Amino acid sequence: MTHASAEERPGIAAAIVVSEGRVLMVRRRVKEGQLSWQFPAGEVEAGESDEDAAVRETQEETGLTVKAVRELGSRVHPKTQRHMSYTACEVVSGTAYVADTEELAELIWCSLAEIPEYVPYGLFEPVQAYLDDVLHP
Repeated sequence: MTHASAEERPGIAAAIVVSEGRVLMVRRRVKEGQLSWQFPAGEVEAGESDEDAAVRETQEETGLTVKAVRELGSRVHPKTQRHMSYTACEVVSGTAYVADTEELAELIWCSLAEIPEYVPYGLFEPVQAYLDDVLHP
């Protein structure tokens, strides 16, 4: 059996949603590698920008309407080997809840200090720098 390379599989767009001094994290029912807690994210569909995919996935997974503020960067994820893009988003309307009960087990709004409890292996450096900037105590 052959495995698709990162270039052949659709990219994953992650939304970094910050509100009231906290960042939104979701816990997937099925881990992708060692990942359990992560940002709302999903595959970029054909013809869709990374930013639009991040906004759509946040709506589908958490019920929140968000808007893309700026792209934070992209990489091939070291644990999953998937191409990842990261987009800073702000809440437009709604209250976060587990909207996609097949994919998500729970969600939390966590403070900057709590992130290492949920993501012990650290965040992508541009994402960490953005959160350090907007969530400083």
